[in-house]
Amino acid sequence: MLWIYFLQNQQDPWDAVFFAETNLRSGFPLRTYPRQMQSFMHIYGERAQVPGAIIIDGGAGYCKFGWSKYDSPSGRSATFVEFGNIESPLYARLRHFFATIYSRMHLKSSTQPIIVSIPISHYEDTGAAKAFRSELEEAIYSALFGMKVPAVCAVSQATLALFSARRTSGILVNIGFHQTSVVPILHGKVMHKVGVVSVGVGAVKLTEYLREQLRQRNVHISSLYTVRSLKENLCYVALDYEAELRKETEASYEVASEGWFTLEQERFKTGEILFQPHIAGMHAMGLHQAVAHCIDHCRAAKITTDHTWFNTIVLAGGTACLPGLAERLNKELHDLLPPSISNGVRVISSPYGADSAWYGAKLVGNLSTFLYSWCITEESWSKSKRTLIW
Repeated sequence: MLWIYFLQNQQDPWDAVFFAETNLRSGFPLRTYPRQMQSFMHIYGERAQVPGAIIIDGGAGYCKFGWSKYDSPSGRSATFVEFGNIESPLYARLRHFFATIYSRMHLKSSTQPIIVSIPISHYEDTGAAKAFRSELEEAIYSALFGMKVPAVCAVSQATLALFSARRTSGILVNIGFHQTSVVPILHGKVMHKVGVVSVGVGAVKLTEYLREQLRQRNVHISSLYTVRSLKENLCYVALDYEAELRKETEASYEVASEGWFTLEQERFKTGEILFQPHIAGMHAMGLHQAVAHCIDHCRAAKITTDHTWFNTIVLAGGTACLPGLAERLNKELHDLLPPSISNGVRVISSPYGADSAWYGAKLVGNLSTFLYSWCITEESWSKSKRTLIW
């Protein structure tokens, strides 16, 4: 009880520390059987000696970077800007990307270990997708070890986002910059064989649709930043779309240096395209249909005797912060799935939105066992490559 009181008064939330130290200590792949828990005193002593890690979480839209000992990312930048010439080889682009981030942080790459999130893309179980994932990981390790980084931890962005919600198994729904990915994860591992469902509706589509609705009311806004600010501060997802159409929903918001703007039904129509893409002229399945599709695949795969591992649906990404989204998805799934399945399904949101993967990496980087259970050095990486070749 004394240690719980002590942890409750630490900078990091005590439940996050407890989750990490009881579920993630063994490294990847995660243990699927109980292990003996060490005392809090011993664990805290180990945590105090961990130097922390540099975290680089590069998504399709923005990159978040910082030190795992910080409360939040220390910087953000547009990912495509940092990647340099798109026609350059993958290794060269990654090298340029990492060098730019280190420069922005005013750090030498040789000073600390690093955690890199592997983007949610090419998650199919095809030969081409596997080859790309292998090429990407090879390029990440080659670029970082070429920059004299002492140790590297490369983990799926989806897995890290799931960790931020204090889960190691479930279905991660990441509403990203360009698309939404529905990713089944078991014990921290992305289940490629089950299948990742992708929907071509992301944050950019919602922002563009909001701007188009405003144009129809003769409200012309050229700045996407302004439109995005209105989306983030005024928009929400209706629990019952048809009922919401009959309500008074007008609200206003002031954008710095731009003035006041008033939204009417655009407030809930914008988020509605996640469930009814055809409203915005898109031919795609709704979010609830994509998640139900993934649940069906998980059930059919029968990869474990535990049939509840996919019952928790975790929402991540900036758009996942729209008020009412979790409740609406939960309602739609219960209407779409048989009661024998839907009764066990629960939809929750990661508390960190667009920074979910960064905070998941923070949990890993501050672990008492981080350096020897999650990291790989250049020497061990070279050995593993030689083993594969032989």
